[in-house]
Formats: sequence, structure tokens, C-alpha cells
Amino acid sequence: FAADALLLIFACILFAVLLYDASRRLTKLLPIRRQIALGIVVAILLVVIGGGGWLIAPAISEQADKMAAMVPKSIEQLQQSLKRYDFLESIVGGMPSAAQMRATLGDMLPRAGLFFSGVFGALGNVLIITFVGIYFAAQPFLYINGIVTLVPKDKRARAREVLDEIGLTLSKWLFGKMCSMLLVGAATAIGLTLLGVPLALILGIIAGLLDFIPYLGPLMAGVPGVLIALTISPELAMYTVGLFVFIQLAEGYLLQPLVEKKTVALPPALTITMQVLLGALFGLAGVALATPLTAVLAVLVSMLYVQDVLGDQVMTPSELSDQQK
Repeated sequence: FAADALLLIFACILFAVLLYDASRRLTKLLPIRRQIALGIVVAILLVVIGGGGWLIAPAISEQADKMAAMVPKSIEQLQQSLKRYDFLESIVGGMPSAAQMRATLGDMLPRAGLFFSGVFGALGNVLIITFVGIYFAAQPFLYINGIVTLVPKDKRARAREVLDEIGLTLSKWLFGKMCSMLLVGAATAIGLTLLGVPLALILGIIAGLLDFIPYLGPLMAGVPGVLIALTISPELAMYTVGLFVFIQLAEGYLLQPLVEKKTVALPPALTITMQVLLGALFGLAGVALATPLTAVLAVLVSMLYVQDVLGDQVMTPSELSDQQK
């Protein structure tokens, strides 16, 4: 029963690391205290998210309603097309009906919370992550020192090194991931608009958000776009598939290597394995947080086991990224 709460706390820590890193970068640009910089960062986030949300909320709401109606319709069209081929009969039988899709999409918002279900649960998740993250970011060393005091005195210096390395690794990973999400979301929305695919804005937002989940997220993001394009024509659906493939190839072979040189590189097979494992154990929350949890695990294994127990002086993920620069 504590698994969901622990994952929620980890999400709070991730948000705190993001705020702390942003405020630290701001202090390098302006001669101000970090607490003041943190207040400026939080204010900017509120203005950008709140103002941007207020401006595009009507369009998002309208497009979300249309998507809920168009996706089941496209599923129905796809089923009718596949029925023409006998060898695809089993696939058609396993696909959900239009009524089932409408029920699923209609139930999506109440189940939007990663950790607690219901509309109020989703809102509670956001409030908890926001406020606890701000408290963590405002006084990080208060909590770090509290954890270190639980360690025997002769191990406290090493414990502080490990915690510092975890914080550095997470901040680098988050910075790279935020850049990637922004670029993928913008490229998807612009590309779908140029192709003439309906609901390009909401599909771009979905693609950007799901890019937080490496490898699996882009596959999930492409499905509704292709289905919606299928309601227009099979040719447009094929062009949409090509667009998503092009964006992911560009991200994988151009954007991601550039970002990883400045941030943190994790082995793809390890990342996907952890996504599958944590998804099976903890559901959507496990899949969403699998990659940063893998980064933390990589630091713990490399420092506490390989370096301290085995005596091999291997590099941590952040040190590997520094070597690649």
C-alpha cells in the first residue's frame, strides 16, 4: 500500500530538483540569493502555465472533446477495413468496439491521477507535488542533512557524496528531458498542422508530455494521431506514420545524442526493462517514473556496490556525460 505514496514522494523530489536547478542557474545570471531566485522561478512557472493554460484552454477542451469522438470512429473504420482480409480476422476480433472506446475515453479524465484515482485525486497529486516540491527546493540541505544523520558517523561523508551525485544526475536528466519534450511537442504539432491532420494542438501536447517516457512514450503518442488521420484518408494516416517515424528518428539519432552529451546517458535496454518491470508492479506511475528511478539506481549501484564493495573505480552516469563533452 505504501508503493503509490513512495512514488508520489519521488515525483515531489523530481519537481524539487527541477526547481532547485533552475533557481541555481538563475543565480549565475543575476546577483541574487537562491531563495529569491526560487521565488522568481515559481512565479514564472505560474505565469507561463497559468497564462498559457488560460489562453489555449478553450482550444484544448474543444479538441479533446473532438478527439474522444473521432478515435472510436477511426477504430470502427479500421475494423471494417481489416475485415476484408481473412488472415486479419483474429486481429479484428481482439480490437475494442466503438462503444468500449467511448467509455474508456470518457473515463480517462477521472482516472487521470497517477497515484490516486478520481478528479480530486488528480488535483491532489498536482497540489502535493507542487507544494512539497517547493518546500524541498527551498531548503534542500535541511532534508539532506536529516538523511545523513541516520547514517553511521564514519559513513556520513560518503552518504553525502552519493546524495549529491543523485541530485546532480537527476538535474542533468531533467534538463535534457525538458528540452526534448518541448522540441518533440512543437515538431509534432507543426508537422500535423502542415499535413492537415485535425486536432494538431492537442496531439502535439500529448506527444510532448508522453516524451517524458523514453522509447515507449512516443509509440503511445503516435496511436491517436494515426487513428484520427485515418478518419480523413488512409493516405493521410500513412503520412502521419511517416511524420512520427521521422520525428523519433531525428530525436534518437540527432537530438538525443546532443542532449546526452550535456546531460546523462542511460543504456536503452536497461531503461526499457525497468519500464516494463515497474509498469507491471506499479502501473502507469511506475512506467512514468521508471527512467529517473533507473538513473538513481545506476548511481547507487556504481557508487555503493561497484566502487565501495568491489573496489572498481567506475564512473557514475553524470561523470560519463562529462567525459563525452
